[in-house]
Amino acid sequence: MGKPKFPRKKYDTPLHPWKEDRIKSEKELIKKYGLKNHREIWKAKTKLKKHRRQARELLAKEGANDPQVKKEKDQLLIHLARMGITPQGSNLDDVLALETEAILSRRLQTLVYLKGFANTTDHSRQLISHGHIAVDNRKVTVPSYLISKDEEAKIGYTSKSVLNELSHPARPKSDIYTPIPLTKMKKEEKKEEAAEEKPTAKPVEEKPTEQPAVEEKPIAEQPKPVEKAEEPAAEKPGIVDPKKNETVEQLPAEKQDKPKEEEKSEKKEKSKEEDK
Repeated sequence: MGKPKFPRKKYDTPLHPWKEDRIKSEKELIKKYGLKNHREIWKAKTKLKKHRRQARELLAKEGANDPQVKKEKDQLLIHLARMGITPQGSNLDDVLALETEAILSRRLQTLVYLKGFANTTDHSRQLISHGHIAVDNRKVTVPSYLISKDEEAKIGYTSKSVLNELSHPARPKSDIYTPIPLTKMKKEEKKEEAAEEKPTAKPVEEKPTEQPAVEEKPIAEQPKPVEKAEEPAAEKPGIVDPKKNETVEQLPAEKQDKPKEEEKSEKKEKSKEEDK
C-alpha cells in the first residue's frame, strides 16, 4: 500500500528519455492543447494504455463464450462511449486504434476553448485555475479533468465570476458553442485567417455606353446641304524686285511697260500725222 505521504507515481515515463522523434511530437501536442509540460502527455498515454491492454485481453478471451468476458467488454465500450473517447457502436478493434489525442481532446481545458469561453487554450487554462469555470454548477480548478458527454453541455462560468458580465474586457466575443479548430502553430492560424479576410478583387466589367437613337426626319424637313464656299484663287507668282527685295505683281503682257525706243517711234509717227 505504501505511506500516504509518499503516493506512488500514477503514470509511466518513456523507456528512453532522449528520443528526438518522440520529443518533437510531444512538443507539438503541448502547443496544440496548451499543456504545461510533458508529464501531462505521459498521464494521457498511461490512461490510454490501460484501456488498450484491457481490450487486447478481452479479444484473446472472446472465443471462449464466457459471460464474464462479454460483461467486461460491454462495460468497457459503454464507459469509453460515455466519456466521448469512442463513438457509439464501437468495438474492441476501434479501442486498439485509439491515439493520445483521443484523451487530450476530452480535457476540460480543451473543451472550454472549443465552447468559446476562452480565446486560446492558454487562456482557458488560466480561467480554470483561477476558479472561473464550473461544470454542472460546480467549480472545477483542474484543467486535466475529463468531461463526459453528459457534462459537456453543462460547462459555463461560475455564479461568482466577473466574466458573467457581457461588458467585461476579458470575456471572449463568442459566447455560444462555436467549435474553433485547434492548430499546431498559432502563427499559421492567424496568417490563414488574414488571407481569408482579404477579398479577391474582381475585374470590373465595362458596360457598353448606349448611344441615343437618332430620329430620322422626312425628306421635306431634312436640311439642305450647305454649299461649300469657293476657295480663293491661288495667288499669281510675282516678280522679285532686286533693289527693294520685294515681290511685284506681274502684269499681263498688254499692260507691261514697253521699252523706251518703241515709245519714241510711236510719238514720231503721231507727230507726223498731226502735221499732215
